[in-house]
Order: sequence, then C-alpha cells, then structure tokens
Amino acid sequence: MNKKGLGVTIKACTFAVAGLAFAGNAQADCSRETLQKVADAYISAQKAGKPAQLPFAAGAAYVENDKAADAAGGVLSRALTVDFTRSLHDTTQCATFTELVAATHAHPYVIHTRMEVTQDGKVSKMESVVADQGDWLFGATQYLNYTKEENWDQIPADRRDSRQVIQAVADAYLDNWGNPDLPVPHGFPCNRLEGRIYTGLNNPNPERNPCDMGAFPQRLNVTNRRYVIDETAGAVAILHNFPWLDAGLPEGHPGTPASQMFRVEGGKTRYIHENTVCTTPDCGRGRPPGPPPAGGQGAPGGG
Repeated sequence: MNKKGLGVTIKACTFAVAGLAFAGNAQADCSRETLQKVADAYISAQKAGKPAQLPFAAGAAYVENDKAADAAGGVLSRALTVDFTRSLHDTTQCATFTELVAATHAHPYVIHTRMEVTQDGKVSKMESVVADQGDWLFGATQYLNYTKEENWDQIPADRRDSRQVIQAVADAYLDNWGNPDLPVPHGFPCNRLEGRIYTGLNNPNPERNPCDMGAFPQRLNVTNRRYVIDETAGAVAILHNFPWLDAGLPEGHPGTPASQMFRVEGGKTRYIHENTVCTTPDCGRGRPPGPPPAGGQGAPGGG
C-alpha cells in the first residue's frame, strides 16, 4: 500500500520477535464467544467507518502496516463496502484475526487484521496489514473470487490438528524462505492465494506442488511473527515482516509488512493466503498484470 493520505499519528510501538517455541504474545485465554463478538464489532465498525464502535481498552495500541497510528485517522475511519470476511479465533491467546475484502468499494482494499483482546472483551492491541493498488500483486476482485470459494469450515474434533502442529506447519513454510532445503508439509491439492494470483488451478508442473514457493535469490530471515491459531478451523494467521521483496527498503531492513493465512488438514497445508504491502509501486519488482507465466509461483525472483 502506498502510504499516501493516511493522515495517521505515529506513536511508539514494539512487536514481539519470532523465535518463541509456541505462539504466546497475546493475553490469557478467553471464550470463543467473546472473540466472535469483537470480530463482529470490528467488521461493523469498518463498514460504518466508526472506530468508536469497537470496544478499545484504555491505552490500546492501533497499528497499520507496522506504524502506530490514531484509529480516527486510519483505514478504520473509512466506511468501506465489505464484500467478504473470514475470522479466526484463538481462545488460548485471547486473540482474533479477520480477513476482510472490499473489492467493490470505490478504493478497493484487502485487509488482514489481528486483535489482542482482554478477558472482558476489550481490544488491547489492533494491527492490520492494509493492501491496496500498488501493493504486491494486488487485485481485490480476484482475491475475493478465490477466497470465497474455499472451505475453511470447522473441522470435526476427532480430526483436528493440535495448535502446535498447525503452527509448526506454518512456521516450516516461512522458515523454508531462509533455507530452501527445509521440508514443508504441503498437502495435495493445495492452493496458494498471493494477491491476485492463485496457484493450483492448472498446475503446469505436476512434479512441483503448487504451494511450493521455490528458492528466493537469497536466504530470508522472517521476523516479527505474531500468531492467531484457531484449532477448530485448522487455521493460523501470521503477521510478519517480509525481507528482500520490497526494493524500496534499504539492505538489512527487516522487511515490508505482510500476513499469511494457512488452512492445515491432517498436518499438511491445504490453503495459503498472502497479503503484502509495498513502500514503492509493486515493491519495485515490475510484476506485470495478469496470471503468472507457465510454471510461475509468485514471489521468488520477483515474479
């Protein structure tokens, strides 16, 4: 997302760093009903463009694209035409995550939002990856068309993976960016939604799993991982920094804000969604519009 015209007030903010054994950087456990109410309140507030409709705790942190901000001047203050949402609820961390698509809005967005919640249902921290035109492979219409057709329903209790397995699958995917020799437990079929690009529809290389990213030009250390894990849906969302991709950032920068969603079935990936913002148009990588070339998989190599 080009950071033009956000009108936000920057404040001090710090993030938890990846490397913990298990996700645990939110509050104590709480009920699923509490998290569902908070997610519903967020969606209603975004539709109305009224941050006050969300129950913020005193001193709550509001963050857009890794920048601390005033909610009254951010995207939450804009009444969006919301076409689709999908929410995950982490009762262990008392955190919730919502994928929100505003494809038919005059200014389209794809927004991934993570919220940490107190046990009495107040938002203590809200952070969003807000993507729009000019961000990596952005295409809200295509994103909407693909995501709404996927099945992220609850998994029967006797077939659910543990939260440790779900997180380990997702971490393996991101760790592979730093060491392409590390195995990633991809299932088959598997579909990956990266902006407007959807892999696995017509796989040109049957020897390669369509969710396999392939090797980047250099090894990437993916830091600042913040999790929401919902065992009932076999799902995890991770907000993190994406190093190397954004050519507008200096060498050694931890990376541009990004978010990944994973659906895990039987210890293997089924769906992966990515939402990544850019400081320069298309992250300076010049990816042309339309589908990838034959065999193309998205980010590695900038195309």
